[in-house]
Amino acid sequence: MERKAETSNLLGSLINLLVPITALAGIISLQIFWPPTDSPLKEKIVLDSTDAVLIEQKEALQLKLWKAFPTFGFDNLIADWVFLQFLQYFGDDAARNETGYSLSEDYFDIITDLDPKWVDIYLFVSNSLSIYEGKPKVAVEYMTRGTDELSPEINSQAWQVWRLKGIDQLLLVGDIPGAIHSHEMAAKWVENTSYQDLRTLFADTAKFLKDEPDSRLIKFNAWLWVYGQTRDQRVQERAQQEIIQLGGKVEIGEDGKKSFILPDVSK
Repeated sequence: MERKAETSNLLGSLINLLVPITALAGIISLQIFWPPTDSPLKEKIVLDSTDAVLIEQKEALQLKLWKAFPTFGFDNLIADWVFLQFLQYFGDDAARNETGYSLSEDYFDIITDLDPKWVDIYLFVSNSLSIYEGKPKVAVEYMTRGTDELSPEINSQAWQVWRLKGIDQLLLVGDIPGAIHSHEMAAKWVENTSYQDLRTLFADTAKFLKDEPDSRLIKFNAWLWVYGQTRDQRVQERAQQEIIQLGGKVEIGEDGKKSFILPDVSK
């Protein structure tokens, strides 16, 4: 009986050991078949091919494989890895000038599915999908994965997802009721955090949208937020363009810093 128990314990230990080994082997084999962007083989593919479309097709295949590949419980780790691949994809300006940013949707579909509680990722979701790819409805859908899973108790900065979602709903989707709800939730979630001074801003935004859904001031302030929360030049250029279209003026201070004003707010 003792030998039988020892054998059973040994088998259990071997099984527990084989799970991570199998997962690691799967990841390694997949990397061999489908190397990361910074690998020598990947560099050779890029150097040997001038066809950006062909390269994007290979990256699309890579993403399909990741969607089908079992995670073996390493959801967060794989989400991190996929995000690193996205940064390389997004930062390849030469290729993106040829093909655009259409794969951003697939990258963030994987990331937000595997790790919906990753608060910091949603700024990239908003910028890349809403501004670069022109798919704010998809961005809102993915941000909803975060608002469904998060809470202030899980992450004190979870309110950011509601705020980002509300801005996209207001400025790019045109979903005013949705924007009102998102800002009300942002106001609720920011309470009792180190950012609670923002509660009035979010609550007032929701109230103004109820009273005046097409408020120029609210849209001005929203685009001002978009401009200030990113260093991405393309996003800032889009925000500045929208601010100017709303009647905003650009001012350059003595220190060289740019600021915006909205004269004749009542009109």
